[in-house]
Amino acid sequence: MARIKLDLPEKFIFSANYTVRISDVNYGGHVGNDAILTIMQEGRLALLKAMGIKDELSIDDGVGIIVTDAIVVYKSEGFHGDELEIKIAVDDFSKFGFDMHYQLINTKNNKEVARGKTGIVCMNYAEKKIDPIPPKFEEMLKEGF
Repeated sequence: MARIKLDLPEKFIFSANYTVRISDVNYGGHVGNDAILTIMQEGRLALLKAMGIKDELSIDDGVGIIVTDAIVVYKSEGFHGDELEIKIAVDDFSKFGFDMHYQLINTKNNKEVARGKTGIVCMNYAEKKIDPIPPKFEEMLKEGF
């Protein structure tokens, strides 16, 4: 069986901490696969807030972001109460979007729990169409904030 491989960029632009909630844990007693996507979203929202952006719907003058695809590669188990560091990197910019990479690290034992990537596209939600990346937003992601 072929396995998905996901290489991470060398430079991470942001990190946030997340405590695993009981609702993140599945019947196997560890973080569920669905919860990993939610944890990645929490990291993405923390990044936006650190950039001074309220939420994913309003990054700049009526333009928001939307996830177009996602990859998750599981590396080890995470458990209720674990403190995870969510590291975020960005790359592969185009006119309308970019890729966001995530690495989830258990801060107690320094083990990688998961890594992931989401394709992000800028969206004008009022007009229901994609829009170019706002220049200021792209600059902040590429150059730091």
